[in-house]
Amino acid sequence: MNRPAARRTNYAGAVAFASIGHTSIHMFTAFYFVIVLGVETDWQLPYPDLIELWTLGALLVGLAALPAGWLADRWSATGMLVVFFVGLGISSVMAALARSSGELMMALSCLGLFAAIYHPVGIPWLVRNTPPASRGKALGLNGAFGGLGAALAAVIAGLLVEYYDWRTAFMVPGIIAIGIGLVLAGCVFKGWVGDQPGAMPTDDTATSGNPLQLFALLLAAMVIGGLIYHTTQIGLPRLFLERASGLFSSGIAGIGIAVGVVYTLAGITQVAGGHLADKLPLKSIYLGGYLLQVPLLILAAVAGGIPLLLVAVLMVAINTGILPAENLLLAVNTPTRRHGMAFGLKFVLTFGLGPVAVQFIARATDGSGGLAMVFGVLAACGLLGVGLVYWLPTGSTTGRATSPSKTLRH
Repeated sequence: MNRPAARRTNYAGAVAFASIGHTSIHMFTAFYFVIVLGVETDWQLPYPDLIELWTLGALLVGLAALPAGWLADRWSATGMLVVFFVGLGISSVMAALARSSGELMMALSCLGLFAAIYHPVGIPWLVRNTPPASRGKALGLNGAFGGLGAALAAVIAGLLVEYYDWRTAFMVPGIIAIGIGLVLAGCVFKGWVGDQPGAMPTDDTATSGNPLQLFALLLAAMVIGGLIYHTTQIGLPRLFLERASGLFSSGIAGIGIAVGVVYTLAGITQVAGGHLADKLPLKSIYLGGYLLQVPLLILAAVAGGIPLLLVAVLMVAINTGILPAENLLLAVNTPTRRHGMAFGLKFVLTFGLGPVAVQFIARATDGSGGLAMVFGVLAACGLLGVGLVYWLPTGSTTGRATSPSKTLRH
């Protein structure tokens, strides 16, 4: 195979498996938030106790991201992605076979450990294998598949719990994930996908001006966005159950479908966000997204019924729609050979907030202010995010940048 054909094959393979991987990470880390409603009925245990079983798993999604990125930088991105798929599948099968809270917590913890691999490995791998002029579009498409994963989690889990049982909701996706991992391993063996870099530079100059200040502000803003994302994702099924259950005649399945619709529509906005990231200043996109989230989070604290559904769609759409710009801001300001570590640090911090979100929801639903208080606090966090993004250095960098030297400038 000649070099241009090999590069096209690698690009197509990277887009395909990165997209499938993004769907998988968001599906496997979100479907317990619906499945838990079935476990609650089956085991007759309190919801706060059961939702807390995901705490260690959520912590590992964050903490294990940095070593996962380090291993990808030094070993193999595609090899790590094979481990990701197979590990997710085995963990999900373990959860399906759990006979006690302790066993279920162990399985969910393993799931979180393997889920940690995707973001610090898959996203920079996709960026490296994408032509510079198309990176925003590729990340937008990839983000849409992530939104699809969150949507499928709610829909598939809701339907399987409603018409079969919660164990089936763990078992079926687990077997499929193992199969995908084996297919990827075969493609790597055949040379159809690989680790060779695309057009990203390899020099070590990340920014002009003060790169540490930019990196610190960007990481802090990403932490705020991650907290909003995770808390919303965990609390939304319960919020619909409390304030919009009259709209759903099919119980848990109906709630799952509603959550699925929210994340499907939100995923579409990432495609638009990716196109904008190729054309507009990344800071402008990022700041606009934070400004729009604040009033929507306030409305989510008080709305119910159909208005709540509309607010949820807009709220999640904007929170996820700015992710292509966010990831490109990090990629173009980081040397290629440090991508795994940089994205690993991002996801240590952002996904490391998952346990905080779990505990926040558990305490709030146990009588400490309820979900109205939760979304009120998130609105205040959104305001803090506006300030952090505002202080990012101003420049005209878009996703077309091919060198870390073409970065945000004062």
